[in-house]
Amino acid sequence: MQTNQDITKDITYTDFKKEILNDYTIAVTSRECSLLGRREVLTGKAKFGIFGDGKEIPQLAWAKAFKNGDFRSGYYRDQTFMMAIGQLTIEQFFAGLYAHADIKNDPMSAGRQMGGHFGTHSLDENYNWKDLTKQKNSSADISPTAGQMPRLLGLAQASKIYRNVKGINTTNFSVKGNEVAWGTIGNASTSEGLFFETINAAGVLQVPMVISVWDDEYGISVHARHQTTKENISEILKGFQRDDKGNGYEILRVKGWDYVELINTYEKASEIARQEHVPVLIHVDELTQPQGHSTSGSHERYKSADRLKWEKEHDCISKLREWIVSNDIATEEELTTIDKNLKRKVREGKKAAWNAFITPIKEEQQQLISLLNKVASSSSNKVFINKLTNDLQAIDEPLRKDIASTARKTLRYIAFENSNEKQQLISWIDNYFAVNQPKYSSLLYSESKKCATNIDEVKPSYNEDAELVDGRIIIRDNFDKIFSNYPEALIFGEDSGTIGDVNQGLEGLQEKYGELRISDAGIREATILGQGIGMAMRGLRPIAEIQYLDYLLYALQIISDDLATLHYRTLGKQKAPMIIRTRGHRLEGIWHSGSQMGGILNLVRGIHVLVPRNMTKAAGFYNTLLESDQPALVVECLNGYRLKEKMPNNVGTFKTPIGVVETVKEGNDITLVSYGSTLRIVEEVAKELLEVGIDAEIIDIQSLLPFDLNHDIVKSIAKTNRLMVIDEDVPGGASAYILNKIIEEQNAYDYLDSKPQTLAAKEHRPAYGSDGDYFSKPSNEDIFEAVYNVMHEVNPEDYPKLR
Repeated sequence: MQTNQDITKDITYTDFKKEILNDYTIAVTSRECSLLGRREVLTGKAKFGIFGDGKEIPQLAWAKAFKNGDFRSGYYRDQTFMMAIGQLTIEQFFAGLYAHADIKNDPMSAGRQMGGHFGTHSLDENYNWKDLTKQKNSSADISPTAGQMPRLLGLAQASKIYRNVKGINTTNFSVKGNEVAWGTIGNASTSEGLFFETINAAGVLQVPMVISVWDDEYGISVHARHQTTKENISEILKGFQRDDKGNGYEILRVKGWDYVELINTYEKASEIARQEHVPVLIHVDELTQPQGHSTSGSHERYKSADRLKWEKEHDCISKLREWIVSNDIATEEELTTIDKNLKRKVREGKKAAWNAFITPIKEEQQQLISLLNKVASSSSNKVFINKLTNDLQAIDEPLRKDIASTARKTLRYIAFENSNEKQQLISWIDNYFAVNQPKYSSLLYSESKKCATNIDEVKPSYNEDAELVDGRIIIRDNFDKIFSNYPEALIFGEDSGTIGDVNQGLEGLQEKYGELRISDAGIREATILGQGIGMAMRGLRPIAEIQYLDYLLYALQIISDDLATLHYRTLGKQKAPMIIRTRGHRLEGIWHSGSQMGGILNLVRGIHVLVPRNMTKAAGFYNTLLESDQPALVVECLNGYRLKEKMPNNVGTFKTPIGVVETVKEGNDITLVSYGSTLRIVEEVAKELLEVGIDAEIIDIQSLLPFDLNHDIVKSIAKTNRLMVIDEDVPGGASAYILNKIIEEQNAYDYLDSKPQTLAAKEHRPAYGSDGDYFSKPSNEDIFEAVYNVMHEVNPEDYPKLR
């Protein structure tokens, strides 16, 4: 069941009629899924439903213009389109609604996303790229409104890169850059800043992108008059219309129930975007939403009787039906017969999906009940165990949580007993979690052969007369090697191109490699990230540069909700191995030396967060990451570009290991753990501590996510028996994360003779100037006195109190 031919082209009348009736079949099937899906939620079989009813006909027209190799970046109303391109069956639709945790049943996300969130498989079973040019592609949806827009920009830009940059192996990814990236968004969501940022960026870049705005006049209960100036998104975007004065958009407007005109409009949009690489906006208005926004409420509460009457009259399927009958393509009776058959087919598909979902869980339920009966027969708490068993047996449609919860509660009643049945239950529970936990928790990070943590370290090597150079020279020359060795690599950001970034780490590289590979971007961090995500999803190796760490906050939602979750929410069927390059740590002033690290660490699980202490370490991280398939954030030291480092003789090939700490100074009295620019202060203080007889061991964390995979820090603490974490973030920020890793995960508590300490910055941002830094973040004296006070507590005679 998928749409194929364009009925505006020269085809036989038989094929013409067949195609129209096929489209009608898809539309009605989708509508019946929506209607029955809502009932499944209201009866409790599904948790929540959000459907595409009312948008069926424009999505059929869109599907006709969508070619192999194209990409969709949409939202949770696009079920008809997915059915029309042959990527969503009735059974799969309901499997997603039931959250079936099996990729074969729910190929969109294996139950990890709510229904209505769609994606196709870009990777095979071994996490290698499939041939994306021979399939119709959909990037995995996210729920946050307009969050799909930045990624759309990158998906479109990839075609421009493939068409215009020589030397890239396009196999599996592009055919002469002819692919179009198609985005969809609701009219209310066009109020989001991410939409406008993407619109502007695409107009500047001139990429093959088509955005469909599904306009049904409402955003949940809020009418367009509260959403959009003039209540009309295409009207207020007229200034973006291309003309003889400059590049811009082609802006098209079409009614959402006009079948023939929709097909003409989408064919026109496809041709413009595909051939000319010009972005297109299609404003599809006069759409309806027959069941309201979602299953969380009824639209009768906020729509007037006149509006509801209008929606019934202008329902796109009803309009298509009228058109079919008036043009003698089919009679009312014939269409009614089709409707009845489809209702039955959807009910059967729903039933098959439910049975596939519930049957294995019921089998697990019966397995546990059988075991619990044995446990009860040998237990003095038989009465209580029987109650748990009976309660579980009474659940007609159990979930796995019901089963696991019952098994674990039973253990409480036999905690003091010792029987074979108890051991069998413990083994059953352990096995149950071993089998089922990965269905809900696996693949947050890459588990492929190209996993970043599998890549071995290659140390920088030096000539005997190695020159001392500014750190920026090392990072620059390393990037030069990267762009020479990886034709698919490119970097972009604010000031990255013409001047070679604000610290000259890319000096001269735009002239050497061209403006498409080393490029400037506007002040628009979210879409800079989006460029990276989209291009990485299409096989390129983008490095998205955010000028300063502070500005990462503009893009944090995109990193957190889209990039960090992509591999997880597709069960390893999509990836975006992009690199985010930024610079931070201690400079001067509220805006360029504040640390958001604690917030970042807690919001971006799913990408690696790397904090090199110098430019050699940073360069090594880039070399490692480009051999891997894992997205990462690299935070260079903002005050390290002019510091002198020895020039390695193997630039471009040395690799810094990920998830591995480095002991930069050995000692016996206390373990000092830090990273980034603060680590250099710790090194200075360690020399001064030696003068008073304190021999500190210093460990550079290097990699915050993942953290010390070899547990080397606890090995140090086993020797020194004391720990201090020194961090420039606010109290309870990154230092709390680090302490949790060391104390709880590495069990360092067993070796501590003194209370573990953290030394962080003040709660406020640093005031401007060197004094602001001194009184806001850990200073030389702060660190010295904090370490000294620990030793004073240990041995007050040798280390009398300072103050």
